[in-house]
Amino acid sequence: MWSCEGLTTKGLIDRKTMYVLGIETSCDETAASVVFAGREVLSNVVVSQIRDHARYGGVVPELASRKHSEVISMVLDTAMEESGIPLEKLAGIAVTRGPGLIGSLLVGIGAAKGIAMALDIPICGVNHVHGHLFAALLEYPSLRFPFVGLVVSGGHTSLYHVKGHHEIQLLGKTRDDAAGEAFDKVAKLLGLGYPGGPTIENRSMGINRIAEPFPQALIEKYNLDFSFSGLKTAVLRRVEKAFGRQYDRGRPGSFHRLVPEVVTEKDVSRINNIAAAFQDSITEVLTTKLFWAAETCGVDTVVVCGGVAVNGSLRRKVREQSRRSSLKAIFPSPGLCTDNAAMIAARGATLISSGMIDDLCFDARSRW
Repeated sequence: MWSCEGLTTKGLIDRKTMYVLGIETSCDETAASVVFAGREVLSNVVVSQIRDHARYGGVVPELASRKHSEVISMVLDTAMEESGIPLEKLAGIAVTRGPGLIGSLLVGIGAAKGIAMALDIPICGVNHVHGHLFAALLEYPSLRFPFVGLVVSGGHTSLYHVKGHHEIQLLGKTRDDAAGEAFDKVAKLLGLGYPGGPTIENRSMGINRIAEPFPQALIEKYNLDFSFSGLKTAVLRRVEKAFGRQYDRGRPGSFHRLVPEVVTEKDVSRINNIAAAFQDSITEVLTTKLFWAAETCGVDTVVVCGGVAVNGSLRRKVREQSRRSSLKAIFPSPGLCTDNAAMIAARGATLISSGMIDDLCFDARSRW
């Protein structure tokens, strides 16, 4: 259950009149946004580092924090300019406190503290995962509590029972890799590049029948935890068999390319079929457990958010299951699924208007 530890309660501010600046630097996106009344997005600026990390097949923490430092001022200036709101009108600052990469988080937190101190306005450290859950409220103002939310991304795969703004109960989470992390590692095995989600989805298109399905872990009914390490290993073994190459455990990093640099038409078919089978397995597990959670909690709405929520296969499966079960399924638009600051500003507006703000001594949290 989420708690308000580390927050102090002060005089309330009416959320309906608030302009809040949100800052997000938990991983490899530098983002800033101005949101009015907790719902209206006036600006939402995101600078991605995908090209900087692609050569490494994943995010390099030291590189990420350095890149944040290089662009944070420009991103903040652009967000304020696009919003049309002068700094003096800001009622508060919301910044991602965690979970995330410590070096990256500290860049955003440092900028937020400086602005809050200069303007003498409240500051609030926001849980990044909770920000994803509330992103849907920016586009679906009719969304009502309670609902079940699935946060699925490169760093997180968790199910929540969202009973209200301040009642968020964790139902289940991954015991090992996050779903997005598994996509990236399998893509590296298949030589498909980074990030893995879009490349695997592209290779899966046109594969209408899964000839050799992969196993689904922890699929016993009403077990709401996830595990993707076994699936990842199953993919590794199939790739080894298909291409006659053995994984070198002595090489640094987690997984490396096993597919030849020069591939035949038959190789491409093998790659596409493995990618499709992997995607089918992982999206089937996510969908099944989401609706088990909805049934367990007795809700009529499910929300799917986070970067992996952009995946077309996952969206189709969730929508098909929602029609069969007569539940409403909500997905934020892709720009609000991936890391962004609008969700942080919106979540922060809720906390600040409730008087739940931080002092200037709060720190970053790698886990939360």
